Amino acid sequence: MDELDSAIVHHLQRDARQTNRDLAKTLGIAPSTCLERVRALRERGVIAGYHAEISLPALNRHVQALLHVQVRPLSRDVIEGFKRYVTGLPEVLSVFVVAGSDDFLVHVAVPGVDALHAFLMDKFSKRREIVGFRSSIIYQHSRNQVLVSLPTTPRASGAAT
Repeated sequence: MDELDSAIVHHLQRDARQTNRDLAKTLGIAPSTCLERVRALRERGVIAGYHAEISLPALNRHVQALLHVQVRPLSRDVIEGFKRYVTGLPEVLSVFVVAGSDDFLVHVAVPGVDALHAFLMDKFSKRREIVGFRSSIIYQHSRNQVLVSLPTTPRASGAAT
């Protein structure tokens, strides 16, 4: 990634709907150069897709929560099976397989607290592989809309090369 690639990614993260011509004008490059660079970024997997950001309250999802889930036995089949199950639920936004005292973090969005309770009782408490879960209601959610490439970490001194 050179400076131009970084600038393209930066501007597309802010507004992916802008035309190639407008993006090229903003960057001060020819539209053909811009189009070629964007295609190359897609081919290299830097740009993985374009998405519409949706308002959760507009979809009657006023309450968000992180669900901390422990499953047993810890095996690939159990982990993959639970991950498949939970990603198929319409309330689920994201699923993270994590290390530590919990095995999963599940991000959900539901109409209200009663719906969250019903979700936990109906969809989690009856699952045999779940040995424990707890929920954390999300009051506010912020995220970086524009990501930048981070420098590679230098190797620790004394590390084999």
